[in-house]
Amino acid sequence: MATIKDFSALKSLRKDLKAQEEARLAAERQRIADEKRLREEADIFRNSVGNVAPLRNNDKAPLMPPQPLPIARQHIADEQAALMESLSDEFTFDTLLDTDENLSFTRPGVGSDVLSKLRRGHWVIQNQLDLHGLRRDEAREALGEFLRQARRRGQRCVRIIHGKGLGSVNKEPVLKQKVRNWLSQKDEVIAFCQARPADGGSGALVVLLQSSTPSNAG
Repeated sequence: MATIKDFSALKSLRKDLKAQEEARLAAERQRIADEKRLREEADIFRNSVGNVAPLRNNDKAPLMPPQPLPIARQHIADEQAALMESLSDEFTFDTLLDTDENLSFTRPGVGSDVLSKLRRGHWVIQNQLDLHGLRRDEAREALGEFLRQARRRGQRCVRIIHGKGLGSVNKEPVLKQKVRNWLSQKDEVIAFCQARPADGGSGALVVLLQSSTPSNAG
């Protein structure tokens, strides 16, 4: 004869089975609802797109990225290397060129009146380069590029600002002498002199470049 304990266990088992069945039915209802939602969304997409057909011609034009111009990086590197070689830190013009107490300079064969005119501001300063804050190699490259651009633009008179060295170690103008040495090595430089006080004084040079057409410096 079944005991009360057996009836309680059977009742609990029925309860568990009922809960499992309800969970299964709920999952089934959710699955059906999800499938219905997906079908509705697919119908909406098809209705919005309309009738479509695959393209018959499968030929496609190859899309290649544009190729770099032939000059590119090596050409630039070669120019920089040539510039580094053409402007030497070891060169000094003191024994080769005409100088005075202001370290002015004229190319051999250039008349003395050219330097006098340059000091008096006979030529209008057409462009300038400020070397403040640049290291030696940076300043040398910047100077070479600046002179090349000035020649291409037909500029005759330019100003190079090398600074007075007030912000450097020992308050010495580090670039002052180097800029003079570099300029004296450039064939396109006819003359240079210290700028007038209004144009920068001892912190700058006024440089006269060769004309783009054959003529005398004046």
